[in-house]
Amino acid sequence: MKDWRISRRAALVGAGAAVAWASSPARALLAAAGQGALPAAAESLIGRMTVEEKAGQLTLMAAAWAGGAAVSLNPAGASSNFDAQLGEVRAGRLGGVFNGNGAAMAKRMQTVAMRESRLKVPMLFAADIIHGFRTVFPVPLAEAASFDPDLARRTARAAGAEAAASGIDWTFAPMVDIARDARWGRGVEGSGEDVLLGRMMADARVRGFQGDRGLDAPDAVAACAKHFAAYGAAEAGLDYSTVDVSERTLRETYFPPFQSAFGAGAPTVMASFNEISGVPATANDWLLTEVLRRQWGFDGLVVSDYTGDEELIGHGFAADAREATRLAFLAGVDMSMQSGFYIQHLPDLVAAGEVPMERLDEAVRRVLALKLRLGLFDDPFRRIDPRREKTRVRTRETLALAREAGAKSIVMLKNDGDLLPLPRTGKRIALIGPFASGQHDLIGPWNVYGTDAEAVDLATGVRAAVSDAAMVSVTAGSGINDALDDGIAAAVAAANAADIAVLAIGESQSMSGEAQSRSDIVVPPAQMALAEAVAATGKPVVILLRTGRALALSGAVLNAPSILVPWFLGSQDGPAIADVLFGKVGPSARLPVSFPHATGQEPYHYDHKITGRPNPAGPLQPYKAHFREFANEALFPFGHGLTYGTISYTDLDIGDGRLSADGVLTIRANIANTGTHAAEEVVQLYVHDVAASITRPIRELKAFRKIALKPGERQQVTFTLRRADLQFIGRDLKPTVEPGRFQLWVAPSAQAEGLSGAFTLA
Repeated sequence: MKDWRISRRAALVGAGAAVAWASSPARALLAAAGQGALPAAAESLIGRMTVEEKAGQLTLMAAAWAGGAAVSLNPAGASSNFDAQLGEVRAGRLGGVFNGNGAAMAKRMQTVAMRESRLKVPMLFAADIIHGFRTVFPVPLAEAASFDPDLARRTARAAGAEAAASGIDWTFAPMVDIARDARWGRGVEGSGEDVLLGRMMADARVRGFQGDRGLDAPDAVAACAKHFAAYGAAEAGLDYSTVDVSERTLRETYFPPFQSAFGAGAPTVMASFNEISGVPATANDWLLTEVLRRQWGFDGLVVSDYTGDEELIGHGFAADAREATRLAFLAGVDMSMQSGFYIQHLPDLVAAGEVPMERLDEAVRRVLALKLRLGLFDDPFRRIDPRREKTRVRTRETLALAREAGAKSIVMLKNDGDLLPLPRTGKRIALIGPFASGQHDLIGPWNVYGTDAEAVDLATGVRAAVSDAAMVSVTAGSGINDALDDGIAAAVAAANAADIAVLAIGESQSMSGEAQSRSDIVVPPAQMALAEAVAATGKPVVILLRTGRALALSGAVLNAPSILVPWFLGSQDGPAIADVLFGKVGPSARLPVSFPHATGQEPYHYDHKITGRPNPAGPLQPYKAHFREFANEALFPFGHGLTYGTISYTDLDIGDGRLSADGVLTIRANIANTGTHAAEEVVQLYVHDVAASITRPIRELKAFRKIALKPGERQQVTFTLRRADLQFIGRDLKPTVEPGRFQLWVAPSAQAEGLSGAFTLA
C-alpha cells in the first residue's frame, strides 16, 4: 500500500493552499456576504458552478486512503485509487469523503481542492464516530443503560473533539432508531426500546458532538440523526428488511427521537435502507419532503445511507441507475453516499428537464450551508492539524471518562445471596471463558478508528484490582462458537481450585451490529456447555454477559447466583468491569431493552398493548394472550437492574389525584437504602391510560430520576405530570389528550409493582 504520510513538501503545499483559498471565488463570495446573508452568498457561488460541479457537491464517497477498520467496513472505498480521487476533487466532481485516514489524508485532499479546483470549494470530511474515536466508549446501547443523558453528552463531546482533531467535520451519528426486536443486530448502536429514553439520549448525543460554541468551533463535528425512519422495525429483525407499520406507530414511536435530535440542533439526517409500506425511505417523498420539510420545517441536509440510492434497484423500485437517481433526488435526498449516481446521472437528468435546476440548486445550497456553518469557508484547514491529531486523542481525561462510562453502563441482573461485590483479598478467583482475557471483543462493533489492541482486557483489569494477582487464574474453557480440546476439563479444574468462578461468556462483537441479525438470541452452545460444567462444580459463579443485544438466558447461565451485563465497554473495558465486580463502583445501570424468555417472544417491548384477553394476575389461563410456556412479560424487563444497596419504596403521595387541563400533578415517593452499601437507584414513573379512543400501552415511561443513597439514607423523589405528558396520536393522526382515569406506578422497572395509584385528568 502506498505510504501517504505527510511530507515537508505537502506541508508547504498546504500553506500555499491557504493563500490560494484567501483569494478564491468561493471565499470572496461567501465571506464578503457574511453568515447572516447565506442564501444570497450561496446563490452567487452556485451561479458560477457548472451542473457537473453542482452534482459534485452532492457526491460523497468512501475515502480511497482509508483509516482504521474502514477498509473492511467500506470495501468499495478500499478498491478505489487515491490519485484518481484527487482528480475528482480537482475537477469539482467530489464534495466530500468519509472514513479517511486522518489529518494527513484530509490535508492532501483539501490542498488539492484549494489550489487546483476551479472554484476552490472546501471538501467535507465525514466519519462513523458511533461510540468514540481513538478513545472508545461503551457501545450506545450500553451507555443508554446508564440512564444518564449527561454521561452520553460528555462521551459524545470527547469523541467529537478527538475526531475533529483528526480533520473530521461530520459524524454519521447518533443512531436514534427505536429497536424492539433483539434479533436485529443494529440495536447495539441505539438507545433501546423506549421512546422517552431514546429522545433524551438523541438530544444529549447531538449536543455532545456539536458542543456549545457553535459548529464552527475547531473541536465541533456536525451530527447526523439516523436512520430516517423506522429502520429498527424491520420484519423478523432481519437487517435491511421490509418495514410495514402504521402512520400512528411512526408518529408515536419512531419519529420522536428524530424530532429531539433536530431540536438539539442536528443539521443533517440520513435516509434509512428499509422500505416503509412498499416505498423505500430513500425515495419516499412523503417521509423526506412532506413530513421532514413541510410538517417539521427541517432545513438541513439529507444524505443517503451507503449506496441507498443504488439499492432502489435491488428493491425493485427503480429500473436502473438513472431512474434511481431521479427518484431519490426528487424525493428529497440531497447528497448521495458512495454509489456515485448523482455525479453520473444528475447532469443528464437536468439537461433532459427531468430534474428541475431549482431542485439541484436547493440541494447544493444545503451542502454549502453546512460547510459554512462548520467554518470551512473561513478556514478549510481549521480541523486539519497532524500535530493536534497526535496530542488530543487517548488523553488521561478521555480514558478516565471511558472507565467511568463503562462502570456506569454495567447492569446487574441478579445477585442472590449478595455474592457481589467480590472481596479484593483472601479469595482465589478463576476467570473462565472466551472473554476472560485477551485484547479481543472489547470495543464492540462499528468503531472505525479505535482498536482492541489499545483496550484493556478483563484479566488485566481484575489482576490490577486484587491485592495479589497470583490469586487470579485465567482459563478459556471454550471458544466463542466452538469447543476447545480439553477446554471444559481445564475450566472445571480451575473452578475447583478457586473459591469463586467468574464466567465471561456471551457474544463476540462481530455477532452484533450491521448485517448481524441472529435467528436465535442465545449464548452459543459451546459456551452453554462450559457454563453447565462450571456450575456443576458447586462453586459460586458470577456471569459476565458480553452482548450487544438482549439475550434469552437459560440453564446454568440463568441459574447462576450473580449476573452482570457489561456489554462492550470500549478502551477501559477490563478496569470498568473490575470496578463494579469488586465494589469500587456500585452497579447503577438499568436495562434499556427487555430480556425475553425465549427468542420466539421477539419482537417484545415493555410498552405493549394489553389486548382484549389479558391474563389476570396469577397462573396462566387458557384462551388468554400469552405463549404456552410463559406469561406475556419479560424475563428481565426494561428498567430492571440491581444495586449493592437494599432499596425500598414507600409513602406514595399523589395529592387529591386530580390533574386539571392546565395544572400540574405532583407525585412524591420516599426511596430508602436500608443496606450496608451505597447505591444509585433509577426511580421510574410509569402511566397507563385506562380507557381511550385509541388503545394505549400497558405502561409508558414518563420520567425517571437517578439518585445516590448512602447506607441508611432516605430521599423523597418528586415527579410532575402535565396534560402534555399524557398526549398520544389520535384517530385523526394528530396529537391529542383525553380526560379520564390513569393508573400510575413509581417503580424500579417496567414490570415491578413498586408503588401504584391512580389519578384523573379533568
